[in-house]
Amino acid sequence: MEVQQLDDYFGYTEKGSSLEGEIRAGVTTFLTMAYILLVNPAMLSVAGLPFSDVLFATALAAFVGCVVMGLWANLPFALAPGMGLNAYFVFGVVLGMGVSWQLALFAVFVEGLLFLAMSMPQIPTIGTWRSQMINSIPTDLKIATGAGIGMFLAIIGLREMGWIQDDGATLVNLGATESWGGTIGEVGVTTVTDGSFALWEHGAVISMVALISIAVMMARGWKGAMIYGIGLATVWGWAVGAYDPYNDFLAGGAGWGSATAELPDSWIGMPESPDETLMAAFGSEGMGAAGDNMADFLLVMIAFLFVDIFDTSGTLYSVGRQAGYVDENDVLHNSDEAFASDAAATIVGAVLGTSTTTTYIESAAGVEEGGKTGLTAVVVGVLMLSGLFFTDLFAAVPQFAMASALVIIGALMMRQAADIDWSDSEMALPAFLTIVLMPFTYSIADGIAFGVISYCAIKIGMQKWDQLNPVMWTLFVLMTMFYIGPGDYSTFGWIFNELL
Repeated sequence: MEVQQLDDYFGYTEKGSSLEGEIRAGVTTFLTMAYILLVNPAMLSVAGLPFSDVLFATALAAFVGCVVMGLWANLPFALAPGMGLNAYFVFGVVLGMGVSWQLALFAVFVEGLLFLAMSMPQIPTIGTWRSQMINSIPTDLKIATGAGIGMFLAIIGLREMGWIQDDGATLVNLGATESWGGTIGEVGVTTVTDGSFALWEHGAVISMVALISIAVMMARGWKGAMIYGIGLATVWGWAVGAYDPYNDFLAGGAGWGSATAELPDSWIGMPESPDETLMAAFGSEGMGAAGDNMADFLLVMIAFLFVDIFDTSGTLYSVGRQAGYVDENDVLHNSDEAFASDAAATIVGAVLGTSTTTTYIESAAGVEEGGKTGLTAVVVGVLMLSGLFFTDLFAAVPQFAMASALVIIGALMMRQAADIDWSDSEMALPAFLTIVLMPFTYSIADGIAFGVISYCAIKIGMQKWDQLNPVMWTLFVLMTMFYIGPGDYSTFGWIFNELL
């Protein structure tokens, strides 16, 4: 397309953006979520899926989701296999329940089909239920979702920067600042060896400088502030071989990469197409095994569907509100197309060999950089696909460099909390639980769920039955069943095991 044709299709000039601005926003979003190209394969490989297969599936599922989101919904939201969802896939389903990864992929595929049906208003009853559900949730709870996602981004970013760490006594604690500039001992599986790291060689210090730099540039109105900040921290880290605390697994980090910032071994490589995972969901250990494991299959599929719906709903609404795509009636512009894009990417990902694909909260980074249209999402999709050729380069960007942008976005999204009516005593606790449980449980879906549960419970306690619509009653019952039940089961799990 020529430039004018692009503008005519996406309408970025009319929406107050430009071609350069959309590309810059896409690059910014990509930089904040490029980690998924390596983290998702590393996570799923624990369950026995080949790393190279999952890498290919991750990039292609993200490409499909982003392009469909951009070209059809014309929204600046990026998609990729979701963190948290992949952890549940591995540790909750495959390792925890003993379900084969092939059957788990088939559950993801079926969940994607159901989500797609729920996103189609043309399908009677099913296609309208999802919109009714979202519109029935009180506005203040949806606003609280945006603020909670901001806190969720902040805790992710601060951990990846090395500023907070887990603590057996207090759950979380400040990073070990007293050791900065001291000696790092032998840590075995990582590339760190005996030696000392000066303050300017520690990722936590470098990332904080980048964080403050981004804030100053944004305050001065500079375009591309986040890209400059990430670039500054990356080049600095490479130049000094900086310590990357997030990837120091034995010291409490969660990453799988090198614990020092190093230049990539190569800049370009050829991708490998999936061998074992392609169509594995439909083989004898996938769809063919569903009948003999129907109880586990249904429980897993419903769990994937539940988390996907609420993760996606919360992210789309919150980032959409930040981007100005939520109207005066509290409805997201092109929401049906946006949800269908998410579902389509999930279906493609399951066929190729990856867990549930979802809309990424990191999309807020591109929105803050001025992304207004689907061209931003298309740019992210192309970069995700190109990531197959530049895997080593993207893997070499230190985690602490990318994380600084997440903290900035978290701070910006917290602005939404000011719009909540905190004087309403019946809303204050549900809104608060929605906000704080997202970072505390590391789950957007859990925050939304307990916000809804507590809101309904308070209304019941106040005997204000008439203020709960049928959708909220249904959500209250289903969510309660999802979280509690007899013995070690949720109510759903107990029912499935009793009946099947």
